[in-house]
Amino acid sequence: MRRHWPLLPLAATVLFLLAPLPAGDATASGKVGPADAASLVLVLVCAAQALRGRVRTLSPLGVLVLGAPAAGLAVATMTAGDPYAALPGFVRYLQVFVLVPAAVVLLVRDAREFRLAAGCFVVLALVQGAVGVVQYATHTGASYQGEDVRAVGTFGPGDVMGMATVVAYGLVVATAAALAPGLSRRLRRAAGASALVLVVPLVLSFSRGAWIATLGAAVLVMAMAGIRRALKVLLALSAAGVVLVGGLGVGSEMVAERLTSITQVSSAPDQSVTDRYTMWAAAGSMWREQPAVGVGLKGFPAHRDGHSSIGLSAGSDTAGAGQAFIKQPLLSPHNMYLLILSEQGLIGLTALAGGWLALLVAGLRRYANGTGAARDCGLVATGLFAWQLIDFLYADIGGPSTVLTGVIIGLAAWWALSCAPAGPHPADGPAVR
Repeated sequence: MRRHWPLLPLAATVLFLLAPLPAGDATASGKVGPADAASLVLVLVCAAQALRGRVRTLSPLGVLVLGAPAAGLAVATMTAGDPYAALPGFVRYLQVFVLVPAAVVLLVRDAREFRLAAGCFVVLALVQGAVGVVQYATHTGASYQGEDVRAVGTFGPGDVMGMATVVAYGLVVATAAALAPGLSRRLRRAAGASALVLVVPLVLSFSRGAWIATLGAAVLVMAMAGIRRALKVLLALSAAGVVLVGGLGVGSEMVAERLTSITQVSSAPDQSVTDRYTMWAAAGSMWREQPAVGVGLKGFPAHRDGHSSIGLSAGSDTAGAGQAFIKQPLLSPHNMYLLILSEQGLIGLTALAGGWLALLVAGLRRYANGTGAARDCGLVATGLFAWQLIDFLYADIGGPSTVLTGVIIGLAAWWALSCAPAGPHPADGPAVR
């Protein structure tokens, strides 16, 4: 504990998402929660350790990748129509895309601490997934097609993507650990079993975006690990899906309908698909109006109606899991890249997405060229980061699980960037360099 105590706020940032939201509060996902408070402590601990010279040293690329978004956010805030209204957005973006990732990079000292942080994702996913399965089995979940069967965990119907997101994170980590070279056979078997178990709540979340992102990340991790290992895990996951959905009939009709709706984007789209494409078009229209700097942080809701067609509905219906029927307004385009483009323009998109692309390429190159026991960290970091980048095509930040995005970017940066080891800790003796 003396050696690893700076990681306690990092573990708390992940595990505090086990705390349930207030029953019936559909707006709780937009408020500061325990995990956000823990992330603030994480940043403060990092600052204190940096003043004492006990953190890793960032490379010039690391400074650029983690620092450029701050400049882009400042420009988007100052050029907004109402800078004071944009200020909360500046703070949120700074937390998720600058401060938390930098704290993770600087505080995680070695592969062992990386694995501890990654293990917290699996614990969170298993607990939230178990709650979601119980919700489906007892009809106490969020409302879906007239039945309270949608697995949402402790996040509630106001944040239906929360459980799907954290379960997918845990599934990706477990899959990467099951395929990772260098880990013990016992650990790889436990990770494989966890991945199989987590398939169930992910399916019962009925989240199309999470399914697509998980499939994409899993394919990438399997390709990195090698064909022989990948085929074993792929066969096991496919068999689990066939048994659960086909054999046991776990949500088979609803899952089939949800899968079919993915391809029905032009012939017979449901209202959620229509709303999504309408808001995407609105975001594109806002960007064309202000291509360099966008309409300003937190500006999408104010400009939405002026750029949307009449096909956009008034909001999405939420109910179940202890909450009465509430219609939640559609305040974002549900595409992170289009949200950045519409609110921050090309300057913001280049600073954020350009840095993400650099981290992904650097991480893939390091894994391809590297050797050693820490390659399992590369699989986990790249898989999680790929999942996030794919999911951003169908979702954006919002809700309590948003803070985990910053942790994932930090883990990806830790792996991708060449950082010097941390300075010696009194409990450690001389630092190993």
